[in-house]
Amino acid sequence: MIFGSKNMSFAKVYSGQNVLLKAKIISIEVDLSKGLNSFSIVGLPDKAVEESKDRVAAAIKNSGFTSPKTKNQKVIVSLAPADLKKEGPTFDLGIALGYLLAADEIKFNSKNKIFLGELSLDGKLCPLKGILPLVQEAKKQGFEEIYLPKENALEAALIDKIKIYGVNTLKEIIIHLNEKKDQQLEKNSQIKILIQPKTPIKVVIDSLETNLDDIKGQETAKRGLEIAAAGGHNVAMYGPPGTGKTMLAKAFASILPPLNFEDVLEITSIHSIAGVLKEPLIVRPPFRSPHHTSSHVSLVGGGSTPRPGEITLAHKGVLFMDEFPEFDKRVMESLRQPLEEKIISVSRAKTTAVFPADFILIAAMNPCPCGNFGTKGKECICAPIQIHRYQRKVSGPIIDRIDLWLEVSRVDYEKLSESKKNNQNDEIKKRVENARLIQQRRFDSLGLGVKINNQLSPRNIMKSINLAEDLLQKYNQIAKKLDLSARSYHRVLKVARTIADLEKSEEIKETHLLEALQYRPKNQTAY
Repeated sequence: MIFGSKNMSFAKVYSGQNVLLKAKIISIEVDLSKGLNSFSIVGLPDKAVEESKDRVAAAIKNSGFTSPKTKNQKVIVSLAPADLKKEGPTFDLGIALGYLLAADEIKFNSKNKIFLGELSLDGKLCPLKGILPLVQEAKKQGFEEIYLPKENALEAALIDKIKIYGVNTLKEIIIHLNEKKDQQLEKNSQIKILIQPKTPIKVVIDSLETNLDDIKGQETAKRGLEIAAAGGHNVAMYGPPGTGKTMLAKAFASILPPLNFEDVLEITSIHSIAGVLKEPLIVRPPFRSPHHTSSHVSLVGGGSTPRPGEITLAHKGVLFMDEFPEFDKRVMESLRQPLEEKIISVSRAKTTAVFPADFILIAAMNPCPCGNFGTKGKECICAPIQIHRYQRKVSGPIIDRIDLWLEVSRVDYEKLSESKKNNQNDEIKKRVENARLIQQRRFDSLGLGVKINNQLSPRNIMKSINLAEDLLQKYNQIAKKLDLSARSYHRVLKVARTIADLEKSEEIKETHLLEALQYRPKNQTAY
């Protein structure tokens, strides 16, 4: 889009940036006027945007055009909306093309086109992070073409019904778009424009390194993990060191159902914005395992401009916290909101960010600092006060939010040498997928807007979980005897509903309820 007199002095193109986990389309307006040489960028630019003046000037010069810094002219670049802080090098490509349009050195129609890319001094485009949400927003607002670095083209191609152009250099884009044919420029350039084809992306899912077939014994723990996977329930495993808690947690990922396409796009967008995306798209539920020395900000998210942490990176997947009591108290208590509401709020002086955090928590812990408390044949060297202090690190509210408490004890040596039982993992995964399908059909018929049992709110529990009158009375008596909190009362019902779904039972039976109760901690003040 260009305007002006005989020598065009104004141009407008479009770019974009990510703000938290959402994308914003940014219009770039360039105005040229006579005067002493100056080049200014307005619209709340940060340091990276301010420095784009030098990158753009050098890239334009090295692409065969006259550098804006060698002319007696005043260049003003406005990034709108003006009240939104502009961050990062995403606008380099748009600023360069906008200047060349305003200077009447090239000519093309910028309508319905988005330009994204950081420019190196020689005019090459550098890859960006957070491309996927930008493409989604561009499509939503009716743009038809997106020009971006070649390395980001495959990720962008996940979004259909919008043309994706993966480009290597500024010169390539100019040759492709320019309606003014510069014979000398074309003669000197042997580079062809690369247009990313809109073909389906083939996804090859390799088998995971660890699955439940690799673990000998621990049938109770495997059963608990099957229930957790089927209903999306949170799990805590406790027992002495070396009994397989970490291995069980890693194998848990192998029985989770595959993600649907909407979840794939959402998770890939989050990881792309966070700069941790290592492949074009994430097709498995993510498995995040932060070290127990991780800071509060690295887990929850934060910074002057809030960024997602491990809790958000585990969205739609698993957050595994090994050595759970060793985490900082503040970190553990920050789990209260995401375990209950499936979101995490990060407040700063300038803004408040709300990130998605719908994950399955798997916590693993030892019974005491030395790990041998209560273990047959092992001597515990911890003082009673040390054991009490260690177990008290996990607060009552966190204990209350964990649905299944699984004891992982030592395995007999004879069992360790047994031959491998084939296909146990596949059988469990199939039962989990069938149970998820049963839940989805039930919730769709009731119009509750949830997918799995653990997402049920207290208001909706009784709509979808019906107990026979005599069984309800018996459960109320047990709950009173065990002094269950209201939260624990409802969580037991949700676990029982999942157990019934695994057995393809329409109603919750007494055996289902009793099994669900056995997974509650024996003592609410300690595990």
